[in-house]
Amino acid sequence: MIIVGLTGSIGMGKSATAAIFRELGVPVHDSDSAVHELYRGEAAPLIEQAFPGVTTDGVVDRQKLGARVFGDAEAMRRLETIVHPLVGAHREAFLERSRAAGAPIVVLDIPLLFEIGGEKDVDVILVVTADEKKQRARVMSRPGMTQEKFSAILAKQMPDAVKRSKAHYTIDTGHGFENAKAQVKDFLASLAGR
Repeated sequence: MIIVGLTGSIGMGKSATAAIFRELGVPVHDSDSAVHELYRGEAAPLIEQAFPGVTTDGVVDRQKLGARVFGDAEAMRRLETIVHPLVGAHREAFLERSRAAGAPIVVLDIPLLFEIGGEKDVDVILVVTADEKKQRARVMSRPGMTQEKFSAILAKQMPDAVKRSKAHYTIDTGHGFENAKAQVKDFLASLAGR
C-alpha cells in the first residue's frame, strides 16, 4: 500500500484536492476532520481538564478554545500534546482498515506534515499549491478570518516554496477544479506505474 502525504499551506486547495482523491475512490484520512471528531469525543474531557470552561455539553467549543490558545505558545503546546497523539492513533486505525481492505493507495491529508515531522511516515509527498494572490483571496473570504489570524497561521506553517522543494509531486490548484482533477489523475497514473 502506497501512503501519500498530502499537504499544503492554508488556502492552497488541499481540501478540494482531497475531495478529488475521494471522488476517484482513494481512501483519505483527514487530520482536521479527525480533530473535529475527537473534539466531540475522547479529546473533550482531556481538553476541558487542561482548559476549564472550553466545552459545552461535553463538546469542545472551538471558539472558546481558540480564544484561550490563540497567541499563547505555551497553551498551544499543551493543546498539541493532548491532540496530536489522539490524531495519530486515529490515523493508524485508518491505515489498518485500509490495509485490511486491500487499498493500493491511501492519502493522509496532514496540513502540518513537515512541521510535525510526518514526512517520515509516508512514501510519497504531494504538495498542493497556488499563487500567493489566489491563496490570500481564498483565505480572506473565510468567515471570521482577519489579517492577524491569517498572518499567525502562516507564521506556524513552512513557506510554500520550501514545501514545494521537499515534495515528490505538486498539484497547482490555481487553474480551476477540472485542471486540478486532471493533475490528480496524472499523479495516480504515475503511482500506478511505480
